[in-house]
Amino acid sequence: MENKEYKELDEKDLVQKVQDLWRSYSNKRETWATRAQADKEFRLGIQWTADQKRVLEGRGQSAIVVNRIHPAVETAKAMITANRPAFRVAAREDSDNKVAQVMSSMLSYMYDISDGRSVIREVIDDYYVCGLGYIQVYQDPLKDMGKGEVCMTSVDPLDVYVDPNSRDRYFDDSENIIISRLFTKDQAVNVYPMYENAIRNSSSDTLSDRPATQFEGDGDAIFPEDSETKTYMGMGNNDEYVRGYEWYYKEMVNRYRIFETFSGVEDLLEQEKFEEYLQQPAWIIDGRPIVDEEIAKKMISEMEQKSQMAYQQEVQIAISQGIKAEDMPAPQPLDIRTVQFKQLLEAGMIQVTSVQVKRVHQCVIMGDKKLYSRMLPTETFPIVPFVNIHTRTPYPVSDVSMIKGMQQYINKTRSLIIAHATTSTNTKILVPAGSVDMKDFEEKWAQPGVAIEVDMDAGVPMPVQPQPLPNELYKNEADAKNDIDHQLGLYEMMMGNAGAAPQTYKATISLDEFGQRKIKSKLADIESSLTRVGQVAISLMQQLYTQEKVFRVVQPNNSMTEYAVNKKLYDDKTGEVKIFNNITIGKYDVVVVAGSTLPTNRYAELEFYMDAYQKGLIDREEVLKKTEVFDIEGVLERTDTIGKLQQQLQASQENLKKLKGDLQTRDREAVNLRKKLEVEKFKSELDGVSTKAKASASVFEKRLDDNLATVKSDIRRSIKDGSPSSGSKEAAKKEKK
Repeated sequence: MENKEYKELDEKDLVQKVQDLWRSYSNKRETWATRAQADKEFRLGIQWTADQKRVLEGRGQSAIVVNRIHPAVETAKAMITANRPAFRVAAREDSDNKVAQVMSSMLSYMYDISDGRSVIREVIDDYYVCGLGYIQVYQDPLKDMGKGEVCMTSVDPLDVYVDPNSRDRYFDDSENIIISRLFTKDQAVNVYPMYENAIRNSSSDTLSDRPATQFEGDGDAIFPEDSETKTYMGMGNNDEYVRGYEWYYKEMVNRYRIFETFSGVEDLLEQEKFEEYLQQPAWIIDGRPIVDEEIAKKMISEMEQKSQMAYQQEVQIAISQGIKAEDMPAPQPLDIRTVQFKQLLEAGMIQVTSVQVKRVHQCVIMGDKKLYSRMLPTETFPIVPFVNIHTRTPYPVSDVSMIKGMQQYINKTRSLIIAHATTSTNTKILVPAGSVDMKDFEEKWAQPGVAIEVDMDAGVPMPVQPQPLPNELYKNEADAKNDIDHQLGLYEMMMGNAGAAPQTYKATISLDEFGQRKIKSKLADIESSLTRVGQVAISLMQQLYTQEKVFRVVQPNNSMTEYAVNKKLYDDKTGEVKIFNNITIGKYDVVVVAGSTLPTNRYAELEFYMDAYQKGLIDREEVLKKTEVFDIEGVLERTDTIGKLQQQLQASQENLKKLKGDLQTRDREAVNLRKKLEVEKFKSELDGVSTKAKASASVFEKRLDDNLATVKSDIRRSIKDGSPSSGSKEAAKKEKK
């Protein structure tokens, strides 16, 4: 059916066409749906059919379930969803790279407000169990106090009906995709509150399309719809049910690509929006178009004030020159004009190109009532599939389907082992006919110390020992368990068996790295689907978030980061209006960092970042981000304080060391000074003694000279007189002495 035909149908015929499509798709997927339902039941431990149970009971065996599928799926799911996916947005063409970074954070914001961890865990569970999971990206107009938010949610794969002719892995070539499920009318009103009247008046429905399987459980597993009666499980109460349809299809539509040469704004508008766009007012101020009314009013007010001040100055100058004020010419009017965008288009300030683009059309139906229909701003279906084993059909194969045979073998083997153990504890006796009274024998055989009368001629009762089970049976059961883990890409250490871990830390890391290879192979497909989720989300964000908005994103270390988008600022100097972080324009590419959702070895990662920090490649804040430290700012502040105190302490210690050295030098100088003073004092004393000695010697010499002269005089006199005088005698004695 051509899209044109859809538009020409009235409401009743349109609803009928969608219901016919749904029934057709449901019939063609019945085999896959039955298998997917059986896989769900297998995962939950419903693994025996009624016929199999009857056969076992006839053999005296129990239908034992040793569920190896559930823990294996849970382990694989835990591995893949260990961390939040890291979205990276890159700008195309001349788009702002800074805006691309903001959009990366906006995708994280969507993940947070949607409880993304739970959503992805549900999707990955469906991926392993049913072979197919879905994430739906949508605009919720009721969130953020009516401003709206872009959110994501998981969808039950049995609620999604895809064109059976699709061959693409992501169903891009599907002509139609329908999401259909049963609601109570109260539930439907909660989802679509603005269409309450239509929902209340819609036709009721309880018919289910859930497939029936041959497996029987003990009643512990409950599914949304009763597969036996084909009716909704809630029937029996007073609720009224209605079947809802979300119908998606693609069509080629006309769009107008506009480019504002004065602002750089580029957008793609539909016919109605384009006509509204051309009717918008604009203000030509000094030859420049201003499209924001508040900014235009601010600029006009400032210009009027400046013009008035300039005119008053001219008047004052004229008066000072003898010119009367009334003779002054009136002030020149401001160069301001009010126009419409269509006039800017005619003036060549706006460039317009008509183009054909592909867009997804959404139509929502509840019962026999059409609620609404609208065009989405994306060419990709907002129902993003996570396909496990792709078969080039909309019906992929799951891992659980691949391992059901091994799980059944484990169950049968364990049932046999338990039956054999039960049989071994009840010894069988071969009794020759007529050798004993059977009634008396059965009563007394198990009693200790009891005598039983036996006709030995007829034969002696003989106990029969059961044959032991071969060891190969136990080995095959263990092999089947390993085969299940191998199919899912798991090994014992990943299952929590610490005894299987290597002795060394590095060997453990290496084994963990090698062990994740099969998981990473599946992860490549999952990351590709997450990339498409990001692409659809950006398209919806660019349409919804057109006004200024502040996003708060919680970082992995629990710190809060704020981002403002579409913020209008007026430059007083240039008179230009600038929009910072304008997300409504531009094209962007999205990728998910490979392996970002896998568990990380915290110690190995921290060691890597510490090494980078020591080499000066990153700062300490980046290192702290990779730890579990919550109060990074507080830690950095305290670290800075401690660092400053340490620097001060080091400086004080160096000063003290210098002072100690100076003191030692002063001590040495003092000692040397004291020694010098002592030497000087000794020299002074020695000079005094020497002076005294010289003086005494001089006196002695003088006295000696005097005595010698007297003696010589006496001698001469004696010689002259002829007899020695007394003086000469004394002198002769002294001389003799």
